[in-house]
Amino acid sequence: MLHYYDPKQTSVPQHLLPERDYGTPARLSETLVSLEIDGVEITVPEGTSVLRAAALADINIPKLCASDNLEAFGSCRLCAVQIEGKRGLPASCTTPVEAGMKVTTQNARLAKLRRNVMELYISDHPLDCLTCPANGDCELQDMAGAVGLREVRYGFDGENHLDAETDDSNPYFSFDPSKCIVCSRCVRACEEVQGTFALTIEGRGFESKVSAGQSEAFMDSECVSCGACVQACPTSTLMEKAVIEQGQPEHSVVTTCAYCGVGCSFKAEMQGDRVVRMVPYKGGDANHGHSCVKGRFAFGYATHPDRLKTPMIRESIDQPWREVSWEEAIAFAAERLKAIQAKYGRESIGGITSSRCTNEETYLVQKLVRAAFHNNNTDTCARVCHSPTGYGLKTTLGESAGTQTFDSVMQADVIVVIGANPTDAHPVFASQMRRRLRQGAELIVVDPRRIDLLKTPHHRGAQHLALRPGTNVAMINALAHVVISEGLEDREFIAKRCDAAGYQAWREFILDPRHAPENVEAITGVSAEQVRRAARTYAQAPNGAIYYGLGVTEHSQGSSMVMGIANLAMATGNIGREGVGVNPLRGQNNVQGSCDMGSFPHELPGYQHVGDPAVRERFEAAWGVPIDDEPGLRIPNMFDAAVAGDFKALYVQGEDIAQSDPNTQHVEEALRSLECLIVQDIFLNETAKFAHVLLPGSSFLEKDGTFTNAERRINRVRKVMPPLAGKQDWEVTVDLANALGYPMHYDHPSQIMDEIAGLTPSFAGVSYARLDELGSIQWPCNEVHPKGTPTMHIEDFPIGLGQFAITDYVESDELSNRRFPLLLTTGRILSQYNVGAQTRRTHNQAWHDEDVLELHPSDAELRGVRDGDWVGITSRAGQTVLRARISDRMPPGVVYTTFHHPGSGANVITTDSSDWATNCPEYKVTAVQVEKVSQPSAWQRQFQTFDRLQLELLRGGDKDEAGQALSGARE
Repeated sequence: MLHYYDPKQTSVPQHLLPERDYGTPARLSETLVSLEIDGVEITVPEGTSVLRAAALADINIPKLCASDNLEAFGSCRLCAVQIEGKRGLPASCTTPVEAGMKVTTQNARLAKLRRNVMELYISDHPLDCLTCPANGDCELQDMAGAVGLREVRYGFDGENHLDAETDDSNPYFSFDPSKCIVCSRCVRACEEVQGTFALTIEGRGFESKVSAGQSEAFMDSECVSCGACVQACPTSTLMEKAVIEQGQPEHSVVTTCAYCGVGCSFKAEMQGDRVVRMVPYKGGDANHGHSCVKGRFAFGYATHPDRLKTPMIRESIDQPWREVSWEEAIAFAAERLKAIQAKYGRESIGGITSSRCTNEETYLVQKLVRAAFHNNNTDTCARVCHSPTGYGLKTTLGESAGTQTFDSVMQADVIVVIGANPTDAHPVFASQMRRRLRQGAELIVVDPRRIDLLKTPHHRGAQHLALRPGTNVAMINALAHVVISEGLEDREFIAKRCDAAGYQAWREFILDPRHAPENVEAITGVSAEQVRRAARTYAQAPNGAIYYGLGVTEHSQGSSMVMGIANLAMATGNIGREGVGVNPLRGQNNVQGSCDMGSFPHELPGYQHVGDPAVRERFEAAWGVPIDDEPGLRIPNMFDAAVAGDFKALYVQGEDIAQSDPNTQHVEEALRSLECLIVQDIFLNETAKFAHVLLPGSSFLEKDGTFTNAERRINRVRKVMPPLAGKQDWEVTVDLANALGYPMHYDHPSQIMDEIAGLTPSFAGVSYARLDELGSIQWPCNEVHPKGTPTMHIEDFPIGLGQFAITDYVESDELSNRRFPLLLTTGRILSQYNVGAQTRRTHNQAWHDEDVLELHPSDAELRGVRDGDWVGITSRAGQTVLRARISDRMPPGVVYTTFHHPGSGANVITTDSSDWATNCPEYKVTAVQVEKVSQPSAWQRQFQTFDRLQLELLRGGDKDEAGQALSGARE
């Protein structure tokens, strides 16, 4: 007897298993059903389709409309089978198994039916297989062979679609309706997998056709270019243009996407060492075979002509670059660093790691700073976005990370989204959220701006608490006040899992009348009725899950807000099981990992404080050098010290601080003050324009390592092509350490991970062999949890009992007034990523080629601004100019922009106000004035001049030649 086969329960590494399509989705049931298929007895979970049961027994039934990521549809009839005792020939995809069922999948009657079906399909399909881009990867072609089709009796002169025009509007894929068999897989993928509902079947019978929107071009429709339709298409109707131009790939490598914190697994499908396409990997535990426009299509930056391929050095930033060997560049950098420390002292240099680099690379940079620089002046861009998460969750729950898997959302009855825009920033997870919302879960959004998740198709009305920027803590306190004052708390959970004294103190604090929704209404701008309804909805749900983003952390009270969220979750008992939890949505691919790896100046890997003698002793024994017991400088402190003349050299790996950090003019002043800036990156980014040493970086396609996503999932990154500059990033850091006199030697990143596991308790059981075996691991992974920990805090907290924290609301310093009457908040957009260095070098520019300022119609009318006008945005920090977009997505008094284009100067106007505990910048609240203008700001003009100068110097021209080039450009 064959039993239910789970592909993950095999000794073969998951990423080496062939991706088989089982026809219909798996069903989870403790009740098992036994049946006989072609004489083979098999046992499967109740609810499994006959088609899937056969596939699990390695019995292949032809199919066209069926796919195991879509619900059964039953339109193609190819999968018809004969079942003893039943009339007709039912479709096996829509027929659930029954105990004792006897199924026949092959006989003369079935063969004749399938050939007749295929004849009908082929009679309306071009017979250009030899020149078709899907040749060799076409399910229609495969099924024609499988059923033995040898002739088409109906001819090709009847009603057909052979002359339908191809839609090439999308930059990444084409839509050729002449090849369409109207199987509806693309339509169903858009609905069931993506949740956009951008495609439909228009017409009936032979007039049926797939339509984007209302017969629109794909680029004009609501299509978000996730690629689900392309992946679902069994013919070449929807086809990647790269495959059309380059041909079919011949091998693939499973790796992890280097964009957002979802951590999607992809098959890099290759011709030699050239990537033809990225196909989402069905075995990926974070994405389950789904993708977004960035991960699926925007990988071309990796081979863009702008890539830095040769190390370069120069004495000052107004000199041309000189190409040198790796050895000379490393020696130059090391001598500069040693000379500066000899002149200015040990604390005069530091390093910055990136959330875009691997765990192994990030670990080595902080090790370089501590062991070779002999200080703790190491920081990361993760602190700039999510350090309040680490502080707030560590204080209350005892661990600096989210509590759940992404899949946990499918058990949530209420989904609360605070300060996050998942459809734009975490689109694959947003699709999963939307699936759960369509199943009936309720949605509460706490955000000044109306996000797209609120418009989820086929979901009943969501609750939107459109609060004023900067009032998060007042809002969370009001929600908690309702829970406690109305007796909605989970007393059993609190008594069993939380510190009694701490809870009692918090209870008295939160019951203070000043936290009542009626008294908070004037602060937040949200009615007391709305707040009370939301609090009751969340507290009374069987499972309530909270997801939050940078709209929580990037505030002066970010840490207080994170603690407030944890307070609310503990008070309602929404911790420690599926469907609940406190879940930060990390913005970049390795924000969680860069924090885990000890990139902060006060913590060694695993959040172990440098002031703990026992911790230092372990690291000193492993690294062979003493470690400073005093925390080093954070990034803002480095900038201040550089301007003051005390901080003189900086090593930056993979981070563009000149564009991404707040108060741009202060950052630029700090960078100009450095005597040695070493930048390791794949492009000449805005920071690199101030550098003295350029060390070419490697993209995720050129390296081995791991990323850790927002659900603590450690995923393998596998090299698919050689590094364009000859070295992976970790090798460059090793070379620099050796040149500084601190010996480092590794043959492979797996050895770095072994060292991490030996020093970091939460990674104790992690190794590359274990990752290859399991596919991925969610830390903590140790002897107690050898396969990782999908759900945190099931029985207890790492600190024993949960700690309620007092979260006083403190008004932001960034208040609106007569001079600055509007509040600016910032965010991201689907097509672009972070500072845009990667996505701006792809066709994603077609969707968002400039940052714009969204402002409410009433604010625009007051200022005489029309849609498309140029407007100046002035804050206490500076001024920039953007194009206006009139929108009612924000309430009056609030304006919004993105920060993906360096020339937009979004961070010229953000201030250096920051979180009280972590120095996380307050990007989300900036008081501004907006007015019509006719020319760029002074900073933008300076930016353009400096940018042209640096590009000329990169090409090898001298300062005079660059000046002449600029004069010519101005003329």
